[in-house]
Amino acid sequence: MAENKLPISFEDVLRAEERLAGVAHRTPVFTSRTVDELTGYRVFFKAENMQRAGAFKFRGAYNTLSQLSADERKRGVVAYSSGNHAQGVAYAAKLLGIPATIVMPTDAPQSKLAATRGYGANVIFHDRQTEDRAEIAAEIARKTSAVIIPPFDHPHIMAGQGTAGLELMQDVPGLDALITPVGGGGLLSGCATAAKGINSKIRVFGVETERSNDWWQSVRAGERIKIDPPNTIADGMRTQQPGVLTFQVVQSLVEDILLVSEQEVTTAVKFLLMRLKILAEPTGAVAPAAVLSGKLNAPAGAKIGVVISGGNVDAAVLAEILRDE
Repeated sequence: MAENKLPISFEDVLRAEERLAGVAHRTPVFTSRTVDELTGYRVFFKAENMQRAGAFKFRGAYNTLSQLSADERKRGVVAYSSGNHAQGVAYAAKLLGIPATIVMPTDAPQSKLAATRGYGANVIFHDRQTEDRAEIAAEIARKTSAVIIPPFDHPHIMAGQGTAGLELMQDVPGLDALITPVGGGGLLSGCATAAKGINSKIRVFGVETERSNDWWQSVRAGERIKIDPPNTIADGMRTQQPGVLTFQVVQSLVEDILLVSEQEVTTAVKFLLMRLKILAEPTGAVAPAAVLSGKLNAPAGAKIGVVISGGNVDAAVLAEILRDE
């Protein structure tokens, strides 16, 4: 598939960068001698856990909401999310003065629920096992004329998320590979677009848990595979199927999807906190887990960029992870 036929372009990411300038944090990049010694690579962690609202999702949300017309802003927005997209949309809406309604699962992490409400959004609950969150959001939109803001399958969302990868490529020239977690695919597709726009030869990988392996299956099948609701500690990966638009980009620009176990994820959360003093939620630790557990096949000394996607973890979940030896 030719690059100009893909849902987003490198120029879209650059325009998103302009919109986010002075609004989104340019998050820091961390290195660790210990990590480099353990992996044999030179690893550069992009700390999106330090982004506004605690995750990369703010980038895509603000990039999308800032492009709404005056009439659309007045009508408000509705989104559906287990947490970080909810917070990102709620916070971006607050900054832009837009009413926001968020459809969240009944089992959403309490910290993410509290933050979403704290930003002023109205929260509507759904049962993840029996109800379709997109249908609920669509019904709300029909009744209120609100604009639906999808969690990942939207060009403005994808381009906004891609600015995380763009910054990492700018701050660490000469990366050999870029690795991000993949839930719906907004971050991976956006970062792949940014990375390939700077260096067409860079290797790009997505990572998901073994229990949430819809991307791993889909890439191998050459089509979007739908799985049952996955029971994984990485709540940002409880999606059941790749997005239509994100899958197009990933098929074209991403080398492979790597899998990590639940134990490898919790080990990575503990390692990042205790050794690097970085608080990552389980989803945020998925890409580091792949590198730390030897899932990446790259030459010794390779420069690897790794996105820590967020840090919004419930205290109870974190305590359980740290207690589990």
